[in-house]
Amino acid sequence: MEEFLRQNYTLLVRSVEMLAAIIGVFCLKKYKHTTAKYFIYIVIYWVLVDRLGGYTTDINNYKWLHFIKLKIEGTWFEKNYWWYSIFSFFLARLFFILYFLKILKNKYFKQTIKVLTICYVIAYLTYYAIHFESLFLHFTHISLKIFGAAIIFLCCIFYFIEVLLSDKILNFYRSLNFYIAAVLFIWVLILTPVSFYNVYFTTADWNFVVLKWQIYLGAIMFMYLTFSFALLWCKPQND
Repeated sequence: MEEFLRQNYTLLVRSVEMLAAIIGVFCLKKYKHTTAKYFIYIVIYWVLVDRLGGYTTDINNYKWLHFIKLKIEGTWFEKNYWWYSIFSFFLARLFFILYFLKILKNKYFKQTIKVLTICYVIAYLTYYAIHFESLFLHFTHISLKIFGAAIIFLCCIFYFIEVLLSDKILNFYRSLNFYIAAVLFIWVLILTPVSFYNVYFTTADWNFVVLKWQIYLGAIMFMYLTFSFALLWCKPQND
């Protein structure tokens, strides 16, 4: 299993990501008059961020990119911590939160999310204004990860409450937003606790490395395959 993950982890992840992005583009016409089109944009954005974030590997694997390696060697951009901290852990979370603000109806729920999001943005910017170098030396600080994940988790709970208290419960299984909320709910529930153990993510403890690969691979495949299925299966709705 260890050798299989070493050789195929990136391929498997990129395959399901591309599948979701391609299906999203294919379904854009289907959802063009609904809020769901913004979700498709987010998926495409997330896939592009993950693909471009692999530049640290690509510059070693492709000879025609070696000139970039020489340019960034010894600089802050030699590692991709900054890329994922800004474009994935921060902006991608914000985009999902904004998406939920579009589909939530309850004013109290929306106001709560808005206040928490403003606090999150202020906390993120303040932390990196004080600890600017850590943006290039480490992934997003665990407290900021948990804060962002908690807001998305709360968005999902608010959405489920609205569904339970409305007629949407009658056809929830045909609603794209239900699958989005369900997947993100499970994603946060599974992966947030793993973040606490990142200190053990070193080659000195290969058992944990392989375990984390398995958890992340399972979660990523579940997420993108479910998104792909939902885009094809669900009916466009004016949320």
